[in-house]
Amino acid sequence: MTAGDIEDLLRRLAPQVLAALVRRYGDFEAAEDAVQEALLVAAQQWPERGLPERPDGWLITVASRKLTDQFRSEQASRRREERMAAQDVAVGPAVGEDDTLTLLLLCCHPSLTPPSQIALTLRAVGGLTTVEIAKAFLVPESTMAQRISRAKQRIKGAEFQSRPSAERMRAVLHVLYLIFNEGYTASSGPDLHRAELTGEAIRLTRTVHALLPDDGEVTGLLALMLLIEARRAARTRPDGSLVPLAEQDRTLWRRESIAEGIALISETLPKARLGPYQLQAAIAAVHAEAVRAADTDWLQILGLYRLLEDFDPSPMVTLNEAVAVAMVHGPVAALAALKPLEEQLAEHHRLHAVRAHLLEMAGDHEAAVTGYRKAARLTMSVPEQQYLNACATRLTDTS
Repeated sequence: MTAGDIEDLLRRLAPQVLAALVRRYGDFEAAEDAVQEALLVAAQQWPERGLPERPDGWLITVASRKLTDQFRSEQASRRREERMAAQDVAVGPAVGEDDTLTLLLLCCHPSLTPPSQIALTLRAVGGLTTVEIAKAFLVPESTMAQRISRAKQRIKGAEFQSRPSAERMRAVLHVLYLIFNEGYTASSGPDLHRAELTGEAIRLTRTVHALLPDDGEVTGLLALMLLIEARRAARTRPDGSLVPLAEQDRTLWRRESIAEGIALISETLPKARLGPYQLQAAIAAVHAEAVRAADTDWLQILGLYRLLEDFDPSPMVTLNEAVAVAMVHGPVAALAALKPLEEQLAEHHRLHAVRAHLLEMAGDHEAAVTGYRKAARLTMSVPEQQYLNACATRLTDTS
């Protein structure tokens, strides 16, 4: 086994080992430090000595001993030491694959804010360093370190959920969805994509899907991610500028990801209870099946958006639905559909970008230019700013 293979194995085992230690000792931060030390020892020893018979048990044993040493060095109470010493740590408890899901559920504890849930999930389950997470979200390392540390303290001693409740499962899927979205269209900074985040979101969602293969929403979320991520190579030009969906070179779309995504959603839709991630995946599948933008079945997409609005109403769903309305019924009808969003999304760049696009379709270029300029001022994404300003300039030059 190569060093790279060992590194991949350790990355897969880390969340399971961490879950086992947190379950046993209840101290998230101390357990994570012990696991990191055990992983370092394994990375040094395994390439020379070979893999132990049970790599997971070996890691738990080493990490447990590190924790015991730490508690002793901190002069923990004799009773606590005796209780730990009495536990059999020779090979550690059997570690099941469900420990990864258990750890995800803990990281998405309802006492944490969504940003803290995301940061802790990426750190504890994804294995990203604090530096990597801070870089991905364009915040100082010290800020991210404090956020993660506070999250660990807040869930210290929290009860494990081995059987996820519907509410907690929704939180897990929402966090994975947010991680993917931030990676696919970065909310700020010079780059449109952050591939490390989309890749991590897909990897974690695959893990959850392997554990819950009959859950329609887990399957739907994985399908959605695969279908959307399949477009990534076509979304930017060589200079990094944004290419809208209608102008993308669809030969650059990853056909294997599209095939997998369509197979997943096609399999789950007839038998699972319908939910918003499945509906979003179905919409993405309709786009993926169109060889050219002109071939897109917008009537079907509009029907799916209306169904999605019934299941999971939100301003963003209404905004996306308005684009489909424009393609089916024209821009005037779509502009009317945006009216209810004017207060809710007054400071969101997407509302002004969509309205500007619809105004352009309707022939009101002066108002469209104003809308594009305002949208460009509101977004913090450099590629989006450049694209929106270019749209305004194009209309100004042709008028």
